Amino acid sequence: QVQLVESGGGLVQAGGSLRLSCQASTSIFSANAMAWYRQAPGKQRDLVAHLTSGGSTNYADSVKGRFTISRDNAKNTVYLQMNSLKPEDTAVYYCYVGWWPLSSWGPGTQVTVSS
Repeated sequence: QVQLVESGGGLVQAGGSLRLSCQASTSIFSANAMAWYRQAPGKQRDLVAHLTSGGSTNYADSVKGRFTISRDNAKNTVYLQMNSLKPEDTAVYYCYVGWWPLSSWGPGTQVTVSS
């Protein structure tokens, strides 16, 4: 089973930046979909950013212009660069990678933005 491990979360002040990393235990070169989701306390898990194998990206309206998803095939890693962070970005962030029909989720990393 493919394992994903997120890192880069933490506590940051509003307006600051963080870069989340998601390293896979296998190659992501053939992955057809990569994404970051987040879940705030008491809320459902929502899509934050999505990246296809062809390089197309899609972002939640709330993060457009502030977050960027990218990949490094050589490092088997998916990134989420988060700039201009807001307190409402506070959540556990989860990485998702799909190799149709298989997929894998990371255990999550906490991001806390203080006002």
